Amino acid sequence: MLPVFWLVLLVIGTCISLLMLGLGGKAIYNRYRGGRAVTCPETHQQVGVRFDALRAAVTELSGRPAFRLADCTRWPMRADCGQECIPEALETAPYTKGEVDLPKTKKIYHLPVLMAAFAAWVLGALWHSQYLLRPSWTQSLGLSPADLHRIVRWWAPHLLSVTACLLFAYGAAWLFAWQGGKRARQGIITSISLWLAVAAASLLVTGWAGIPGDLLRIEAAYTFLASVVIGAIIGGLSGRLGESAFEQQ
Repeated sequence: MLPVFWLVLLVIGTCISLLMLGLGGKAIYNRYRGGRAVTCPETHQQVGVRFDALRAAVTELSGRPAFRLADCTRWPMRADCGQECIPEALETAPYTKGEVDLPKTKKIYHLPVLMAAFAAWVLGALWHSQYLLRPSWTQSLGLSPADLHRIVRWWAPHLLSVTACLLFAYGAAWLFAWQGGKRARQGIITSISLWLAVAAASLLVTGWAGIPGDLLRIEAAYTFLASVVIGAIIGGLSGRLGESAFEQQ
C-alpha cells in the first residue's frame, strides 16, 4: 500500500504548492484587478476597461509581465481591437464608483461545469475498469483482488475522485471566464494549461518519488484526457450560453 501513501502525499503536496503560489500572486492580482477609466484611442471617448489580472499575476511571477484586457465597455462589438489603451490603463488608478459604467464580471455557468465534471468522472470509471486499464493499475499498485474489492467498496476514493473532477472543472471555468473565452478550442487550451500547472506543481513538490512508472503513465494519460473533455464542454457550452445571454440583452 506504499504507492497509495505516495499518491495521497502527492495530492497534499500539490495543494500546498498551489496554495503558496496563490498567496504569492494574490498581491499582484489585487494590484491589477478592478476596472479603470481610460480614453479609447479610436473614439477619443472615456471607456471602462478591466485587466486580465490573473494573466498579469502569473506572468509577473514568472519574471516576464504581460498585460492584456479582459473586458471593455466597447466589447464584444470591438473585442478585436489592438488594446492600445493598455499603457494609459497601467498608469490609471482603479475605477471609482460613478466614474464610468464598467462591464460586469464574466459569469461562470454552473451547468457546463457540472456536466464536464460528470463526464470526466465517467471517463475515469471507464479508464480504470476491468475492460481497459484496471489490471495494469492494480498490478502497478501491488494490490491483490481482495484489496481491490475492499477499496471499491470504500466511499472515500469515490468521493475524492468526484471532488477532484469538480474542483478542476470549476478552476478551468474560472480561468475560461476571466480570459473572456467563447469557444471550445479556448476552453481546451485553458484546461490543458491548468493541467500542466498542476502537474508541474506536483513534480516540484514530490518529484514523483516512490510512484511506479506504469501508474504515473496511466494517471497522466487519464487526467490529460479528462482535462480535454472538461475544457471542450465548458468552452463549448459556456460560450453558447454567453452568446445567448448577450443576444437577449
